[in-house]
Amino acid sequence: MFQALVDGMTALLNWLYHLTELAHVANYGLAIILLTILIKVILYPLSVKQMRSMVLMQQLAPKVKEIQDRYRNKDPQKMQQKIMELYREHNVNPMAGCLPLLIQMPILIALYRALLHFNYADPAHARFLWVKNLSQVGDPYFILPLLAGLTTFVQSRMTTNMTDPTQRTMLIIMPIFIAWISATVPAGLALYWVTFNAVGILQQYFVNRHTQGLKEALNTGGGSRENR
Repeated sequence: MFQALVDGMTALLNWLYHLTELAHVANYGLAIILLTILIKVILYPLSVKQMRSMVLMQQLAPKVKEIQDRYRNKDPQKMQQKIMELYREHNVNPMAGCLPLLIQMPILIALYRALLHFNYADPAHARFLWVKNLSQVGDPYFILPLLAGLTTFVQSRMTTNMTDPTQRTMLIIMPIFIAWISATVPAGLALYWVTFNAVGILQQYFVNRHTQGLKEALNTGGGSRENR
């Protein structure tokens, strides 16, 4: 069953490559960028829900902390109940970030497996900019891993609650981890991750603008009226 997913990924990449041929810019790197944009478009509704929830959870963090300080030692069960009531009041789903990640994992694994032994229609078109072959593990100049780490940092910073020590720590650790991973996988997968993050940053910018009114309402205590 998983091999069918890998075969499907290979076929899709070749189809997108043929589109670049028709446009007279035949290149598998461009095919991977098109693949990334296609996946982003498909995941867009889920991604917007995830981003919106993350932004609003960041704004609700002070109120969550108040509830935790009030009930943590007295009644932990009531603390969880109050937090969930707060999230429901503002139409926030704390689990919204999980589904896009769960969908993304098989896509990443399938692309990884497909690129490792990819049968290119024209191996000359497996070159992309400074990368001689998109199936090669690592980037000779470490540019793609650095970009993967940088774009991960930028996107995370747009939703990180800087008053939370755990989130501040993850803001540093995750980009380093992603950069290291990107240096140990086929360059085509690192290109996919950089493109995925770049499109995600653009989406997050517009989501942040869209939720600006909600954030202002929360800060003035009118969040529940705004969501209604």
